[in-house]
Amino acid sequence: MDERLFYRSTPENSTAPPPPPENKPKKNKIDFKEKKNNTIKSLNEVEGFLNDFKHFKRYIHLYKFFK
Repeated sequence: MDERLFYRSTPENSTAPPPPPENKPKKNKIDFKEKKNNTIKSLNEVEGFLNDFKHFKRYIHLYKFFK
C-alpha cells in the first residue's frame, strides 16, 4: 500500500514548538470601586433624564389643555 494513506501523529522531521514568551502581558485588574462609582453615576443620569422627561410630558399636557 501507499504510505501516503497512513497519517502519523508527528512527522519524522518535525521539531518541538518554540517555548512561550517569558514576558506575557499582564491582565488589567478590575477596579470594582471605580466600576461601582461609574454605575451609580450612570443610574443617576438616567433617573434625572426620566424625571425631566416626566416634567416635560406634564408641560406638553398643560400646553394642550390651555391651547
